[in-house]
Amino acid sequence: MRVSLVELDADHPGFRDAEYRDRRDLIAVLAAEAAERGEPSRVDYTATETATWTTAFDALTTLYPTHACREHEDGLSLLGFSRDTIPQLADVSRVLERRTGFRLQAVAGLVSAREFLNSLADRVFCATQYIRHHSRPLYTPEPDVVHELMGHAPMLADPELAELTERLGRASLRADDTQTRQLATLYWFTVEYGVVLQDGRPRAYGAGLLSSFGELGQALDGTVEIRPFDPAAARDAPYPITTYQPLLWSVGSIREGFASIAAWWRDEGLST
Repeated sequence: MRVSLVELDADHPGFRDAEYRDRRDLIAVLAAEAAERGEPSRVDYTATETATWTTAFDALTTLYPTHACREHEDGLSLLGFSRDTIPQLADVSRVLERRTGFRLQAVAGLVSAREFLNSLADRVFCATQYIRHHSRPLYTPEPDVVHELMGHAPMLADPELAELTERLGRASLRADDTQTRQLATLYWFTVEYGVVLQDGRPRAYGAGLLSSFGELGQALDGTVEIRPFDPAAARDAPYPITTYQPLLWSVGSIREGFASIAAWWRDEGLST
């Protein structure tokens, strides 16, 4: 019987691909061993993995000029990613540390909401290193290196977004289980799937949108409901994890969105 370190759902594109699953296990081990040594984790990506990155990179960058917020475009320009090479988390982390003090910490896969949010208080962002299955280069049911680098990293290069993300992490240090769940939901609707109004139209600042070609193209074309962001309403709103979002929340500015969250957490006794 095959024993995997990384469990994949039966509907995952790589579920029946033994080679892909072995590769995921190896990358998970590399991340764990590097963490134990206190060193950055590095992966020698294969030609197949690089081709997957190239396909995703090319598709996403065609949408960014009309769908991504200005902060993301500035961050992507700063990081200088290439379509031909998957950047190493360690190298991107060094750039972010110099820019905003955020560090990317390689993890094997998803971590708990509390662990993830608490790490943000120290400006540590838990990031995955594996890449989506090559059969679906424009889709992933889970965070992967395309999501982390094309979605989150450019935004973490923005000093304002970095400051606000750290404050959200600090709020989580005092949160009980219910508040942690609500903070994670607000994180989802902002840092992962937030929309900001710029130049008279909605632009994505959430990494989940910015790293999904299919969803980014659909989300802002007028077919998905976009409501003004209201933490009191959003904090308990349900949302799907492996399908496109049926509801998005918009803000006039990124700081405005986080200010409204801060007002909520002050009422909850989570002030930082």
